[in-house]
Amino acid sequence: MADSRSVRLSRTKLAAAAAVATISLVALTACTPGTSSDSASSVKSIVVLVEAGGHAELQPIADLYAKDKGVKVNFVELPYNGLYNRVNSELSTGSISFDVAALDAIWLPAFAAGLQPLNSLYTSAVKADNFPSVVQEAKVGGNYVGMPAFANSEILYYRTDLFNDPANQAGFKAKYGYDLKPPTTWQQYSDVAAFFTNNGMYGAPLPGAEETQYLAALSQAGQKQMVLNAAGTKSTLDDSASLKALDYYASLAKYAPPGAAAVDWNAAQNLYNQGKAAMMLFWAHAYRQIPTSSPVYGKTGVAPMVAGPAGIAGVPGPYYLSIPRQGAHQAASTAFVKFAYDHNALSANTSLGLVARISALKQYANKPGYEAYSPMVTTLSAPATITRPANANWQNIVNNALIPMIQKSLQPGADNAALLKATASQIDQIVQQ
Repeated sequence: MADSRSVRLSRTKLAAAAAVATISLVALTACTPGTSSDSASSVKSIVVLVEAGGHAELQPIADLYAKDKGVKVNFVELPYNGLYNRVNSELSTGSISFDVAALDAIWLPAFAAGLQPLNSLYTSAVKADNFPSVVQEAKVGGNYVGMPAFANSEILYYRTDLFNDPANQAGFKAKYGYDLKPPTTWQQYSDVAAFFTNNGMYGAPLPGAEETQYLAALSQAGQKQMVLNAAGTKSTLDDSASLKALDYYASLAKYAPPGAAAVDWNAAQNLYNQGKAAMMLFWAHAYRQIPTSSPVYGKTGVAPMVAGPAGIAGVPGPYYLSIPRQGAHQAASTAFVKFAYDHNALSANTSLGLVARISALKQYANKPGYEAYSPMVTTLSAPATITRPANANWQNIVNNALIPMIQKSLQPGADNAALLKATASQIDQIVQQ
């Protein structure tokens, strides 16, 4: 899933590939969109490209599709980097070997010129049954270029055994003057993290090698245009909300293991699963990934993301099913994408259990094993939750500006105001090239 799944493509390589994709796909916009004489009934099999982690979510849908429609879905399972490179290469050359691809939201701006518009599928009912941010990220320019397949968001994980311990409850109340409970605000999160940081235990990991926890804080601080202005021509980082968010984010390093600047999602998740942290802010799918052998298995509670001055906010992490313009089986591809959306709830009964539709999340929210659903709904429905920019330069911005800035902010004595000013100037140069 977006910014939350298995292994990620080398950020530098992905930035370079994104730039190539953008240049190459611009040329394709002049090409005639893929047309074919196929009807959905004449095609007996289709090829769907998926990331390794997303295959399981789509398999029950594919099984039902084969049973009901007589069309076999052949999955081509690739690692995250392999999926990006395969789609990039084929859309750029126009030599298409697949019918549908499950794409990370952050790729859509770079690939949009080579993707078939799906505007007719975005009925009022579809828009009402998806989070506003998920609907927004599907639209690049004037077209919707993907149908929601999975949604994700960071939420709060916390150790129920530690929070329910009478000694911890008494000690926390004596020190902070209020009851120990899952934090709902920046101040509470800092207090709880500080309380549990001692004797080899940490309050929470801090993924300094990833950008989305800072971006969530940015929205929580009240930023309305994430990193870029609405036109995508200038950075918004050099303002008070950005500084407030970075100061808060960097302050959390005191409650994380040393070396937070090098911590990625895998390292953060492992730290929590090893029982070395009282909390973590992490993607909702990880709730099902806690090993049964972990000391925190069966001792983990979940809650919505914490609220800053502007309220609760997270970074949406959706994936979409998209169709290449030059694909050979347009009608059959569209039929499958619609079927997958209509039967999205089937993905709930899979290893990660990720679905996109609000109705599917609410259908399972109160069932055992689906505890992460309600916090995700609350987080993604929050008014302060906004999307990442629909900008083909986004991954370049992340790799070469945002993450270096975040890592520098974690160094002792960092001047966050100066960092933001320099980063905003760097981003302006990237988008104005």
